[in-house]
Amino acid sequence: MKTVLFHNHGGPEVLEFAEFPTPQPKPGEVLIRLRAAALNRMDIFVRNGWAGLKLDLPHINGADGAGEVVEINSSLPSGEGLGVRVGDRVVINPNLGCGECDFCQKGQDNKCRNWHLLGETIRGTYAEYVCLPARQLYKLPDGFNFHEAAAAALVYQTAWHSLVTRGEVQAGETVAIVGAGGGVNSASIQIAKYLGARVIVIGSNSKKLEQAESLGADILIDRSKEEDWSKAVFRATEKRGVDVIVDNVGATFPLSLRALGKGGRLLTVGNSAAPRFEIDNRYIFAKHLSILGSTMSTRAEFAEVMDLIKAGTLKPVLDKTFPLQEAAAAQERLERGENFGKITLDIQ
Repeated sequence: MKTVLFHNHGGPEVLEFAEFPTPQPKPGEVLIRLRAAALNRMDIFVRNGWAGLKLDLPHINGADGAGEVVEINSSLPSGEGLGVRVGDRVVINPNLGCGECDFCQKGQDNKCRNWHLLGETIRGTYAEYVCLPARQLYKLPDGFNFHEAAAAALVYQTAWHSLVTRGEVQAGETVAIVGAGGGVNSASIQIAKYLGARVIVIGSNSKKLEQAESLGADILIDRSKEEDWSKAVFRATEKRGVDVIVDNVGATFPLSLRALGKGGRLLTVGNSAAPRFEIDNRYIFAKHLSILGSTMSTRAEFAEVMDLIKAGTLKPVLDKTFPLQEAAAAQERLERGENFGKITLDIQ
């Protein structure tokens, strides 16, 4: 099969468009012919590498993908009992629980004791084919855009679990989102509005803020003009502060804690800028604040949010599409922060 892979960690120059053996499905697994993949910042982190990361090289990036089922390894005819059939159009849930541990048995597979993320420690979707357990697939209706499906999978389940399950966002609350252009942030704007919240977006420039406004953002703060944007948040909330702030940057935690009102919650699913920074603990105890971490979602939540995507209630934001062989250029665009929404790869 055709794929984009790397043999060594480094910059985008290590990515190679190459031939690689097509994977074969194990019992209970399905072979998917991918038609679209979507990029995540995790792809860049994995490509660059970090201390302790152990990969079976060469490695293939990519958590998100959508395509058609072409083979099923099942003892039952046509895959009966696995929930999918050859020819089904599907999108992948990249959150890989083992299905056997105590957390998986309780339906909390994003806390699996042997948890993996497709494309992180397991070869991913920058390829023509991928094999996965049938439980990781969500069936798409005929004609549903593969690129929209791939763009939705990781970021919408991540934002949903963070805002709904961990953050318990309620109608009438005010939610601030640090950053406008990333996939999780654009999903968070839509989900927060769906929940009935007022949304403040802190963006890096006017263009991205205009796009955030088109998704429903109520208040826009340009951090290129407001270096201490926590003051702007307080002005926008009559010095009350926000109920919830979504901060997946990490280094901005000090400002986020200042922007929260009494009893506020800081939600985080990542650290795009830096994993280590200093915070002033006085804000946490004096204002009764909570910092809530979150990773991906459960399979039930994935199906719930994908139902909303399928119905058109939530709509993935597509940035730019590159052919598979130009994955390096696609990653460069993501790394420069030029995107608003999801960058996708077209897999012919």
